[in-house]
Amino acid sequence: MSDLYALIPLVGIVLLFWLLMVRPAARRNKELGQMQAELAVGDEVMIGAGVFGKIHSVDGDDRLKLEIADGVVVEVARGAVVKVVNDRSK
Repeated sequence: MSDLYALIPLVGIVLLFWLLMVRPAARRNKELGQMQAELAVGDEVMIGAGVFGKIHSVDGDDRLKLEIADGVVVEVARGAVVKVVNDRSK
């Protein structure tokens, strides 16, 4: 019975770790994946390198053409987009 009482703090620590670290990180990853899946032409976005631009075209499932300046279009991975700055719907 005393062995069971010794496990209670360990179980509590694992549960606390899961609630404070794992669960929020999984939720953020899910939201990021959903945002990246919903990207469309005209959205103003920021990629992981800190470069801002407007989506010029969507090429397949994993690539975007991003206009970062007038006439300057670069190809980036969809997964590089970390934030939508301004939706085209606004």
